[in-house]
Amino acid sequence: MFELLKTEKRARRGILRTVRGDIQTPFFMNVGTAAAIKGGVSSIDLKNLKTRVELCNTYHLHLRPTEDVIYQMGGLHKFMNWDKPILTDSGGFQVFSLAKLRKIKEEGVYFSSHIDGQKLFISPETSMQIQSKLGSTIAMAFDECIENPSPYEYVKQSVERTTRWLERCKVEMQRLNSLPETLNKNQLLFAINQGGTFDDIRIEHMKAIREMELDGYAVGGLAVGEPTEVMYHILDEVLPFAPEDKPRYLMGVGTPSNIIEGVWRGVDMFDCVMPSRNARHATIFTWRGIMHATNERYKTDPRPLDEECDCPTCRNFSRAYIRHLFKSGEQLAGRLCVMHNLYFYNTLMDKICEALDNGTFEEFRNKYSALLAQKADDC
Repeated sequence: MFELLKTEKRARRGILRTVRGDIQTPFFMNVGTAAAIKGGVSSIDLKNLKTRVELCNTYHLHLRPTEDVIYQMGGLHKFMNWDKPILTDSGGFQVFSLAKLRKIKEEGVYFSSHIDGQKLFISPETSMQIQSKLGSTIAMAFDECIENPSPYEYVKQSVERTTRWLERCKVEMQRLNSLPETLNKNQLLFAINQGGTFDDIRIEHMKAIREMELDGYAVGGLAVGEPTEVMYHILDEVLPFAPEDKPRYLMGVGTPSNIIEGVWRGVDMFDCVMPSRNARHATIFTWRGIMHATNERYKTDPRPLDEECDCPTCRNFSRAYIRHLFKSGEQLAGRLCVMHNLYFYNTLMDKICEALDNGTFEEFRNKYSALLAQKADDC
């Protein structure tokens, strides 16, 4: 399923093989939470933006339109007209961050919908059942997302429960994949490493879950408010204990610089709402750094957002026009900028893969990690 092609120090270059096609790693997943990218970007657009994988969310799709509706429509791929791989988050993060009045039990989590207050329940088994009906390529295990910071003893107990839940996820996934009515009988299951910012809990948890021989291993519960250097430290500590022959996924991360630094530490997969969310607020990622499209200096600027970019937006529209759209409250402003930012992120992953192929990723990191995190020099 996963082939590690080569390494450069801890950075890895590989291929993840799925029923929906091979994915070159490292890669970034564009986040379409409710089966759509916010900003009016369709699955047809995503192909032109070099998207390799779409990420959708179990919690949101369970609430509406429900997994039963999507199953009746032939699964998530047909529903949103996307034929490349899809990863579905388990819904755990949303249950713990959005839901009201949640109550954690060994059997699962009882909570109230953030939409209408409806009483709901998700267990490891129901999360797998929902994701199976969605028919995603990769399903994530159901875990508890711990508040950061949390007391050491609570984190330890929570992680132990997450391990027990993972065992139940694996059993249920195997059962579901054996059923004749299952949409994707080759659905992959990824485990999630938790443990807050405690090195020893993180390491012991990774040691425990790697014994379960799952399809991939994620590091969750980071980029939730802790300093960036703490996140990098956790990766440095825990990734040496992750299986070498399985893909590694850093959940919810992040900035272009975070991605470069994550790859440097051995991460293969990333996702984040940042490129689309920032774009809708006129924050643009470029190869010179970060710019803000509503800046007064762009009022009569005929240049594209990024002169080094060949995305559909940069090929066709000026900074002056995009600034005008934002100032006029036109929805097209967000769409054009979301397209640019997604294309930028996907191109970043192409360049990272190319640098790894050429054995020049360290040089690439030295040039771009700091540059892409700073304000662009002409802003």
